[in-house]
Amino acid sequence: MFKSGFVTIIGRPNVGKSTLINYIMGEKLSIVSNRPQTTRNNIQTILTTKDSQIIFVDTPGMHKPRHKLGEYMVKVAQQSTSEVDVILFITTPGDEIDKGDMHILEQLKDGKIPVFLLVNKIDENTQERVAKTIQSYSEYFNFKEIIPIAAIKGKNVDIITKLVAENIPEGPLYYPEDMITDQQERFIITEIIREKALKLLSQEVPHGIAIEIISMKRDARNMYHIEANLLCEKDSHKGIIIGKGGKTLKQISTYARQDVMKFLGEKVNLRLWVKVKKEWRDTSSILKELGYK
Repeated sequence: MFKSGFVTIIGRPNVGKSTLINYIMGEKLSIVSNRPQTTRNNIQTILTTKDSQIIFVDTPGMHKPRHKLGEYMVKVAQQSTSEVDVILFITTPGDEIDKGDMHILEQLKDGKIPVFLLVNKIDENTQERVAKTIQSYSEYFNFKEIIPIAAIKGKNVDIITKLVAENIPEGPLYYPEDMITDQQERFIITEIIREKALKLLSQEVPHGIAIEIISMKRDARNMYHIEANLLCEKDSHKGIIIGKGGKTLKQISTYARQDVMKFLGEKVNLRLWVKVKKEWRDTSSILKELGYK
């Protein structure tokens, strides 16, 4: 009997959703940063074994939106919980139930889809704090399974995939066996560039950044030539992104090129430009151009 199903991963921003996906897949397919709200789209990754195919949906963190891009992200996250077979709800240890978590769980209370509680970052907390978190959350919501994990180290991640496989229905092979994501190459590359910008830029700049690929060509030697714009919202941000003597932009390009080469398996020539598009996060036409629709 072959089983297949869709599993959404939800939770507040920065609780480790993308880290978990990347560990499960053994590939860097979802953007990871210590800044919240880094994932902006539902990113489907596909885990296929001889007995099952699990399609994981990594969602943007649920938060209070402050612009049209934020509204889009929250809508995407909410929609992901309605047509799946299992919901993985991730949180981190705390002294009491987070108000943001309460808001998310309230939306799931009347649903019939099984919800697993994953308490992440147990390697950074005491056993007592983890146990207290599990107790308070299990009293608040009727979870099908409760699994304490350390996603960055892979602790107990194998238990998640085993229990998910047990809870999805009998079904077909939705995707080819060797396919690991439904995202196109260009999307993955834009996410790699954006991740490097998130890590290298100052606090106020990163979430006002989007990546737009201008051209992507492959020459006779199988070398990729990629040109992309880093869009920002303010003239002052443009100077920060470029950096003194172009240093910061060069660093973003160097680190991004290394990861893009690993992803494509070929040599890469990457050229980045910085453009100001004021208030792009609140401009519907620009959001659509960038794929947020």
